[in-house]
Formats: sequence, C-alpha cells, structure tokens
Amino acid sequence: MARHLITSAIPYINGIKHLGNLVGSQLPADLYARYLRGRGHEVLFLCATDEHGTPAELAAAKAGKPVDEFCREMYEVQAKIAEGFRLSFDHFGRSSSLQNRHLTQHFASQLAKNGMISEVTEQQMYSVADGRFLPDRYVEGTCPNCGYDNARGDQCDNCTKQLDPADLINPRSVISGSTELEMRETRHLHLRQSQMKEKLADWIDSKKDWPILTTSIAKKWLNDGDGLADRGITRDLAWGVPVQYEGAPWSGMEGKVFYVWFDAPIEYIACSQEWVDAGKGADWERWWRTDKGAEDVTYTQFMGKDNVPFHTLSFPSTIFGSGEPWKLVDYIKSFNYLNYDGGQFSTSRGRGVFQDQALSLLPADYWRWWLLSHAPESSDAEFTWENFQVSVNKDLADVLGNLVSRVTKFCRAKFGEVVPEGGVFGPQEEKLIAELETRIRAYEGFMDAREVRKSAAELRAIWVAGNEYLQSSAPWTVFKTDPVQAAAQTRVALNLIRLYAVLSRPFIPDAAASMMASVQSGDWSWPEDVAAALNVLPAGHGFTTPEVLFRKITDEERVDWQARFAGTRD
Repeated sequence: MARHLITSAIPYINGIKHLGNLVGSQLPADLYARYLRGRGHEVLFLCATDEHGTPAELAAAKAGKPVDEFCREMYEVQAKIAEGFRLSFDHFGRSSSLQNRHLTQHFASQLAKNGMISEVTEQQMYSVADGRFLPDRYVEGTCPNCGYDNARGDQCDNCTKQLDPADLINPRSVISGSTELEMRETRHLHLRQSQMKEKLADWIDSKKDWPILTTSIAKKWLNDGDGLADRGITRDLAWGVPVQYEGAPWSGMEGKVFYVWFDAPIEYIACSQEWVDAGKGADWERWWRTDKGAEDVTYTQFMGKDNVPFHTLSFPSTIFGSGEPWKLVDYIKSFNYLNYDGGQFSTSRGRGVFQDQALSLLPADYWRWWLLSHAPESSDAEFTWENFQVSVNKDLADVLGNLVSRVTKFCRAKFGEVVPEGGVFGPQEEKLIAELETRIRAYEGFMDAREVRKSAAELRAIWVAGNEYLQSSAPWTVFKTDPVQAAAQTRVALNLIRLYAVLSRPFIPDAAASMMASVQSGDWSWPEDVAAALNVLPAGHGFTTPEVLFRKITDEERVDWQARFAGTRD
C-alpha cells in the first residue's frame, strides 16, 4: 500500500466560483484521491480557502462586512458547495488559521536566517484619492505584454505574465477608480528566489513525467528570468499574516502582511496541522517532513495553468530556501481553461454556470461526469448546453442507467428479486471477461497517469461492453427456450452492476452508491480478477430495482438554461 499526498489549488474566498474553477483543480484531485483509496492506498487529500490579500478585502468591502466575518461566512458557503459536489477532502482548511500564521512566520524566519530575504526600499503605487499605498491587486490597467485592459498589478489573467503595478499602462485604483496615482517610497521584504535558478532548473529537468503544459510554463518563466526575479513578499494591508511578529528578524514592518502568494501555498502544510488539531488524523509530519517518513510519500498537486509559475518557482524557492527537510511536490497536474458557450465565464456579468447554480439544477454526478470527461488537459475546453445534454443523455442515461434498469427489471420479472442460479459461463461470457480485463487494466493505467479524459473514455467503454454483452446474449430471448442459461447471463449482468459501481465511484460517487445499494452489497473491492468480480454476488443474493439512475435532460430545459445563464446575473 503506497502513501499519496494530494492537494488542490486553494480557491479564493471572494465569492462562489464557476465550473471552470472546479474542473481545473478540486474535481480532478478528488477523482484521483477516490481512485487511489479504491485501490487500497493511504491518501491524505487537502484543500482550503485562500483568505488573505486584496481579493478578500475588496469582496468584504463590497459586501459591507468586516473582512474576518466575510471570510468566515464564505468559508462555510464554499465548504457546503464542496460537500455538494462530493469532494472527499480529508480536511478543508483556511489559510487564515493560526497554524498557517505560525508556519508562514516560521518559513520567513528560516529564509531570513539563510540569507534568502532582503529588505528593499522601493517605489510603490500610492493613490492620492484613497490616501493609501495600493498593493498590486488594488491596481488594474492594460497589460504591456498582450494589451488586455483588465490586467491586475500582480499578473495578467489573459497571458499569465507576472507583473508589477508600475508595469501597467494607464493604471487605476480598484478602490475608487482614480487614476491620480503616483510612486512613493516604502520598505518591503523580497524573497531572493533568483538565487535558486540553478537548483530549480535541475529540479524541473528531473521531472520527466510532468505534463507538457506544466513544464513548458515552468521553463518559460525560468528561462525568461521573469519568474525568478527577486519578488516582494509583503504588502501594505491590514488583513493577512503579520510581518512583524515576536522574534521576527527585522523591525519597523508594522502594518504590513505577507503577500498572499507567499502564505497560500504554505497553507497546504498548515492544513495538515489543522487536520490533526481537528481530531481527524495524527502525525502530520510523516506526510511533510522527509526526516519523519515523508520520503515514502508521492505528492501530487492539481491546479489551473495560471497557478503553475508560483508552484514551480516561488513555493519551491521557499521550500529550498528554508534549508529544512520539507517534502517537495512529485507531480504537478495542470489544466487549461474551461470556456463557456463561445466566450469566457464572467463573475461580474454572470455569464456561465456557477457552482451553487449547477447544484440547484441537477445532482452532482451529472456535472462531475461532464466536467471530468471534458477536462481541459491538452487544450482549452468549452462548455455548451448542447454538448452537456448529449453527454448526460447518452453516456449516463442511455449507456449506464439503462443497463441497470433493464437488468434489474428483467430479473425481477422472470426470477424474482434474487440473483438467479443455474447455467455456466460460455463463449460470450469468456469474451466479455477478456474485454473487461483489457479495458480495466487500461483504465487503471490512465488513472495512475492522471489522464482524466482518457480515463473517462475508458470507463464509458467498459459500460458499453456490458451493454453489448446484453445485446448479444439477449437473456430475455434465451429465457423462452433455455431459462437456465438465461439465469447465468442475468447473474453476470447483476454482477456487472456491482463491478460498475466500484469502477465508477471516482467519477460518479452518488450513482455508484445507488448501484451498490440496489444489489445489496457493501463489497467495494477492486476487480483485480474480472472473472472473480463477476461471481461476487452469489445465487440467491437479494437485490432491488432502483429508481431511475439518471434522468434525461429535455430540450426545453436546455433552451431555458442556455437563456438563463447567458449573462443576466448581477
């Protein structure tokens, strides 16, 4: 049994996220965690809310609430949505936790001790109208690299270029919209990540199995030098991890906090401390300290491509620079963007389906299946209502749901609500076993490689194989002349339902639970031997005919939803 540490990029606290955020990090991480647990591995799956920095302050101000109160309320909202999508976190933490505060300050002290932090007097954007210095995200303007006119002062969301507020063309204050900005002198701490270029290059080069998307972004920033410029890790804000603390190796930093992108990745580690303190687990160090047993852990991170530079350069610089034996990530699974119906999701314009809205329309499994089977791995993907309807109706309702319904209803009508006895495996059953053996091993290979879309395609092919077996064996026809052989075929089909529950659980956990309940089994053992898996439910074992596993989406619903989410939300 292997040990796997899995973290998902932590979502900002500043509002409810759209489906693109879900499929770009949390959902595929959950898929992988569920799969590994199903194979019997020990898994620690962590995520948290990212609560510091300007996004939280701005959102709280817009809501008219103190920032700590706003964050507490939004944490509960995001935790409930995560539960609604059946995200199986071992712990869902908060970057505003005391654990993260103390650990962030610890890392800062270690970095300073090792000469990795410099105190820099610099020019920073000051808003005369607002009477305050503006942290990078309080400044917006036109990106000098691609011309996008809503680039932030730290990064352009359009081209992912890391920026400073002074780089922006026609900068403006996010607080007031004022363009009366000027550069004034202030003092900040910088992480000397430029000192890590050679070490980072060797580390990235050693990751031969990383996705091309991850390594191409990492090497772009590494070779261009932009990603390794010494980077400011403090901001003039009230909300965050205080820079001035007891034992801090500097003075005069009152009123400043650590940059959110410095403390947010550290929350991955702090989250495991929260997990222990919440009484959910024990010995967090065996997951994170290589001198405490973490050298045997495989650590996988899931994130959108815009997060890659921070996770391949800045956070590793923190880990390396600390000089302490912390576990480094082994594999970074990054994703492209999910677009919405010919354009982009937009929170401000209400364009697209947001996570709370999605759950109000249909159960989680409908969304989980479509998002994972269309995950934006090799390129950007696009959500359209037409594609969503077709995928749900064909894959879930016609292929999987129909098999469960046909088998249980036929058996109840002809043999009663028990697994029938009699008959033996023949050529058709042997052919089915051979195909499933091949496909299940392929499914395992894709899942082990974190190939999400290929895994979904193989799972669907496994469902199709069962339907093709039913069509070719036709027990409803065989029953008329050879009810004993029809009993054997039906017994195989009922065992297929249990097998499909096991294999489908990482993708559609609620439907998998319903399938398992319908065959009145709690045996979630992985099918290492397909022939044995098709004999788990013995003759005489009871079952029930479930309600419709997946209902079809009507044309009327599709048209209504397409109009409703076209961009009318405030």
